[in-house]
Amino acid sequence: MRTQVAIIGAGPAGMLLSHLLAAEGIDTVIVEARSEEYVLGRIRAGILEHGSVELLRAAGLGSRLDAEGLPHRGIHLQFPRERHHLDFIDLIGRGVWVYGQTEVQKDLVAARSAAGQSIYYEARDLEISDVETDRPSLTFVGSDGRRQTVVADAVVGCDGSFGPSRAVIPDSAKQTWHRTYPFSWLGVLADVAPSTDELIYAWHPDGFAMHSMRSPSVSRLYLQVDNGTDIDDWSHQRIWDALAARLGDGQDGWTLTPGPITEASVLPMRSYVQTPMRHGRLFLAGDSAHIVPPTGAKGLNLAIADVALLAPALVSLVRDDDSRSADTYSDDALRRVWRCTHFSWWMTSMLHTSGDPFDDQLQLSQLRWVCSSEAGATGLAENYAGLPIPSGSTRF
Repeated sequence: MRTQVAIIGAGPAGMLLSHLLAAEGIDTVIVEARSEEYVLGRIRAGILEHGSVELLRAAGLGSRLDAEGLPHRGIHLQFPRERHHLDFIDLIGRGVWVYGQTEVQKDLVAARSAAGQSIYYEARDLEISDVETDRPSLTFVGSDGRRQTVVADAVVGCDGSFGPSRAVIPDSAKQTWHRTYPFSWLGVLADVAPSTDELIYAWHPDGFAMHSMRSPSVSRLYLQVDNGTDIDDWSHQRIWDALAARLGDGQDGWTLTPGPITEASVLPMRSYVQTPMRHGRLFLAGDSAHIVPPTGAKGLNLAIADVALLAPALVSLVRDDDSRSADTYSDDALRRVWRCTHFSWWMTSMLHTSGDPFDDQLQLSQLRWVCSSEAGATGLAENYAGLPIPSGSTRF
């Protein structure tokens, strides 16, 4: 097969990139190791930044988001006997939306299916070749057992942290930074209406807790737990009891409403950044180049921002043989990546307990400052609601 851009990974980053390129008349082929059902069913992020929403709308992907998404003005920050609302609209003029990654994926699949996009699911034995030439290629075994080769003008790795793309860049040409946190999140989905109007981020001596949501009838909640925690050690009653204690059930008349838990898992907390995000005609976007802890709600939004920068660069590269924006893609993207990595680290460090009483007091001091200082609250709001996606990074 011959195409202009070969994309590895059919998650939101890969599918959105294909959608943006198609609007510019650029042909793509997508190769995905997992099944379509698996990709659609993954439980991931739930918060969209203001800029992400604007991009999806402009790209013709906003109708269901506008109908079913939940616009939020801000978040609640909580520590013992205090809960404070930070109103992002008042502080910086823009808020966020609750709209799950699974819903974004559904919208992208529907759009690409309607356009007749070539997607090869359940591909195995993927090999990436010739990325240092102007004709890189992918070779893989499809679900029908046939080996196929795709030759392209550029290859984009949107295949996550465990995919093959990032490993293609030789060690001599890359640097990688890692951070593994000494705790994990126990996350649950519950078929119960949220007990809060907007997200609650709670510092508690027993550990961090968060009350999020996916819809008016589905709640998403998290607990800080030790690394290596076995989900089987946590009964549903134990989970609800811990959530009620850490989220302040009964304080000031507020009550956490429990309900049937439909999904529960333990998520290790880690961060990494790999640079550069380009090697020859291979480009990385999303989790293949960077991972952040979910405390700052940045993972999906960083992937969208990467793609917004990369799409016009690829259009110029494959249509006009103009490599200038492709040459600056990695540096341009990494400026945002490191800013969001720092914000995610800051939120994580401020809200998760370590067992050290000295650290506890520093965290409480930081929380009190953020909640009482307009400057502190504005800094959090600006980063949480998202830095603007640079104008001109996409035509939409």
